[in-house]
Amino acid sequence: MLFRLAADTLVLLHLAFILWVLFGGLLVLRWPRALLIHLPALAWGLAVECLHLACPLTAWENRMRSAAGDAGYQGGFVEHYIWPLIYPVGLTEQIQLLLGMLVLLINLAVYGYVIWRARRVSG
Repeated sequence: MLFRLAADTLVLLHLAFILWVLFGGLLVLRWPRALLIHLPALAWGLAVECLHLACPLTAWENRMRSAAGDAGYQGGFVEHYIWPLIYPVGLTEQIQLLLGMLVLLINLAVYGYVIWRARRVSG
């Protein structure tokens, strides 16, 4: 029971991290110091997505699920939890790269605006 609860909590934290990677740049608009936390998270999220790295949170969750007597799963967090919500078909590497580029473009736009606004205020 405790391992299952821990694994479920980790899933929620994992999802929160993904949302932070996607939308954390928007908080930088309000609190510029948030970029000190967001930029490393963004770099890690892009690396995992674009380089097809294994996320350690997925392995940790699978170990907890196994300890709880449940079966772990193949693939990563996005493929297991997020992708089935969006598309019922499997995730391809090309689509993963596209999603990674979309995340990068969104954040480049946000940070471009932050830089533009900072220059406008200081100049």
